[in-house]
Amino acid sequence: MTTSPQAPPPGLSVGGYALRARLGEGGMGVVHLGQRPGERPVAIKVLRPHIVGDDEARQRLAREVSSLSRIRSRRVAEIVDADPWGDVPYVATRYVPGLALHDHVQEEGPLAGDDLVWLADCLAEALQAVHAVGVLHRDVKPSNVVMEGRTPILIDFGLARVADDPRLTMTGWLLGTPGYLAPEILHGDDATAASDVHAWAATVAFAGLGRAPFGSGPSMAVMDRVRRGEHDLRGLDPRVRPVVEEALAPAPHDRPPLAEVREWLTGLSGHSAPPAGPVPEPSPVTVPMAAALHQDLVAPTRVGTPSPQAAPWTQDLPQQRPTHVLPPGTHPWDEHDHDLPARASAGERLRRTVLVLVLGAAVVAGIVLAPYVALALLATAAWLLRSGSLAASRVGDRRRLRGVRWYDGVQVLLAAPWHLVSGGAGTLLLLTWSLGIGTAVALCCFAASFSMTASLALIGGFFALGMWWGPGSGRLRSPVHRVVDRLAGQGVVWTVAVLLVGAVASGLGAAATSGERVWSPDDGAPFSDVRLPAWL
Repeated sequence: MTTSPQAPPPGLSVGGYALRARLGEGGMGVVHLGQRPGERPVAIKVLRPHIVGDDEARQRLAREVSSLSRIRSRRVAEIVDADPWGDVPYVATRYVPGLALHDHVQEEGPLAGDDLVWLADCLAEALQAVHAVGVLHRDVKPSNVVMEGRTPILIDFGLARVADDPRLTMTGWLLGTPGYLAPEILHGDDATAASDVHAWAATVAFAGLGRAPFGSGPSMAVMDRVRRGEHDLRGLDPRVRPVVEEALAPAPHDRPPLAEVREWLTGLSGHSAPPAGPVPEPSPVTVPMAAALHQDLVAPTRVGTPSPQAAPWTQDLPQQRPTHVLPPGTHPWDEHDHDLPARASAGERLRRTVLVLVLGAAVVAGIVLAPYVALALLATAAWLLRSGSLAASRVGDRRRLRGVRWYDGVQVLLAAPWHLVSGGAGTLLLLTWSLGIGTAVALCCFAASFSMTASLALIGGFFALGMWWGPGSGRLRSPVHRVVDRLAGQGVVWTVAVLLVGAVASGLGAAATSGERVWSPDDGAPFSDVRLPAWL
């Protein structure tokens, strides 16, 4: 699916959903972000205008709705509403906020360790649910996986096809993305569940390497490497490399089934995915015209029971539970919201907190030792961090719209003055907020006749809290967290960082309490000669 910066005309709606923005487009139509009053946003796939009058196109959409509405998985953007035969045919799926895996890897870097294992297992779980209802995705790739926090969600079933529908195997079209298509498809054979396993492995390899396993270049060259099985997995996490390598085997019968893949992943180094728990059910799908007038197009199939015409591989797939309808007023995403795994273990979150607190202690100690110098340095650091965060966001937005370009770095340099100006305005507001809090604390300390050291410590502490949680502070916290989170994920590196920052904080605190306070560029402590009246 390709993205586009264009937005729909104001006031345009489909099926009662107001179209807010264009999310992307594929072969059959355009995907918009839509929302009904009082409801959560959805992703709406609308048939292209020039094929709305094509009955065959509507039939393909009806078949897609019939098959996909049977999928039950928290790892799949399930259908929540549809009308293939309306004046404007559409399919609405759960909207997944977040970056596509392709963009996520470009911004955050390749995944490794438990993060990579978790992604691989979640994608395998999603494909299991898809295959269990007799559907092939046919287009598993990094741009069709959206990262909902730490969890991958499989989206875009624009190329999905019912496995037992022979009418869809007679077109002879090659649909998919070179580098993520299985060799048998490139040889002209029909796709099978093993084809999706091959695409799964190529996608996991990209997530762990930051590059396509079959390289880049002209499509024909990439497809030739795929046919020959000439992949490059150097640098891939050794825990997942064996199963990925097996799944990339050129011959379909040499690839492990998804059940074996998941069993392998679950047993990796004590890693196990959180228990699946009850599978959330989709909300009722509205197909008013397809069900009534075109039942011959989408013959009903009992979930978990292969139809007589189903491909052989469907006989071995795990059964699914019968379809149930959620109670009125509930939505499938209500269960998804509570079902996401923790972004990090308790120990890693504790290490992050400790490192942030030690950094805060160093800031407070610096303010106690040299208040004016420390405030000037903090203001400069906040300005640069906010400006850098703005620049990174702009680069990410451009890459989501038109991909990575060689001149991205040049654009950042040319736009640096504007980002500095933009970052300065927000930094000024944040500083004003924090200084106001610090001034209020200073007045309280002055009224309570606290010592200068205690007063400065309290002022510095509340000033730091104001900078961390004040208006627009997200631009400041984001780059800090990028560094802190990476350090906290490595025990030895984290220990060294805590010791170094702790030593700096201790040294600054010791110097401040020994009477070596520096008031530069002023000559002395402010209000040092002021005394409150005795009656106060």
